[in-house]
Amino acid sequence: MKFSHAWIERNPWLLIALVLVVISIGGLVEIVPLFFQKSTTEPITGLKPYSALRLVGRDIYVREGCYNCHSQMIRPLRAETERYGHYSVAGEFVYDRPFQWGSKRTGPDLARVGARYSDAWHSTHLNNPRDLVPESNMPGYPWLATTALVPDEVMPKMRALQRLGTPYSDQEVKDAPATLAGKTEQDALIAYLQGLGILIKTRN
Repeated sequence: MKFSHAWIERNPWLLIALVLVVISIGGLVEIVPLFFQKSTTEPITGLKPYSALRLVGRDIYVREGCYNCHSQMIRPLRAETERYGHYSVAGEFVYDRPFQWGSKRTGPDLARVGARYSDAWHSTHLNNPRDLVPESNMPGYPWLATTALVPDEVMPKMRALQRLGTPYSDQEVKDAPATLAGKTEQDALIAYLQGLGILIKTRN
């Protein structure tokens, strides 16, 4: 037959085109339905957009590459939930752009780290992790404690997120710089970490 499997394999450009068609159809079948599932598009009860301080802290988390060693996705396996807490659910990450799930765990998963340690603990740990965990291979970030935030830089970020659908009010955007006055990058990063996973941890 002219259109036999062997004939297609002898025509590389046709084979490439057909493979792309199959992958595209499979991708659409897998991805498109997720946009219509409420469990993946609606925030969990009590979830609010990041405050200005936590939003800046999240940007610092990304800038410093924390996601390279710390995932934020607890899988629904007994070994994971016993160590880290309740497994992660999609509704927790509605306001994350992009989400920080990851899969690399040189350090522990941080999905439920919020309120697990005090601010002072985090401050010491960020300055020099080995002061608290002698065997840690995490680098220190002492400059965060002495680097002041630039309050006016947060407004464009929040406006961009507004356009993407994050429900910030105009007043929240206007008031945001004032909430960052006198704060350091370490303050912002700790605020971000202290809010991770606390809603489900509180409910359970």
